[in-house]
Amino acid sequence: MRVALAVLRTLLVVGYPAALYLGISHLDARTLGLVMLGLLLPNLVLRLVAAAPEQRRAVLRLPLSLAVLVGVGAALGEPRFFLALPVLVNLTLLANFAASLRGPVSLVERYARMQDPALPEGEREYCRAVTRAWCWFFIANASVCAGLAALAPVAWWALYTGVLAYMLVGLGFTIEYIVRKRTFRRFGDSWPERLMARLMTPRPTPSPPRA
Repeated sequence: MRVALAVLRTLLVVGYPAALYLGISHLDARTLGLVMLGLLLPNLVLRLVAAAPEQRRAVLRLPLSLAVLVGVGAALGEPRFFLALPVLVNLTLLANFAASLRGPVSLVERYARMQDPALPEGEREYCRAVTRAWCWFFIANASVCAGLAALAPVAWWALYTGVLAYMLVGLGFTIEYIVRKRTFRRFGDSWPERLMARLMTPRPTPSPPRA
């Protein structure tokens, strides 16, 4: 069930810009709205089945918000309401990342501890800084997506949300990875880590105290 949910969610998010561009080009707003609501329903059901009872309200927040926008767009015959998904996704990610900064463990640190539970203090502060940087990225990305959805041709919106935004995310991950390795000089056994270790001098491990 989790695999099916992840695959369906990925297909919906990745394929959404191209599918919506084709839909707007060939269908009227009301027909396209009904098609989109039909596509959203399986994802909504799968997420409800997979979620714990106490998590269902949070799980429903994004798909229900999108369903409302699609319904309004279909009722008014205005397809630009359908372009709001990337904005909602970025605002949801912003809320999750920003909320984690209120507690002792940031979201980036939580992911980092999945690979290294014994995270040094310096890297904990670094993770908080990276979490803040991603918050600013989500604000900027949501603003661009909203501007394109409201004012630009649909082809521009599809190009940015379907291609350029993912390239920016990949570039962000790549830059963060290089900066992290250059700053802390801690490398694992995977081939990217071994390659980085060849390019950068690993930080020497402190010698144990003599008895």
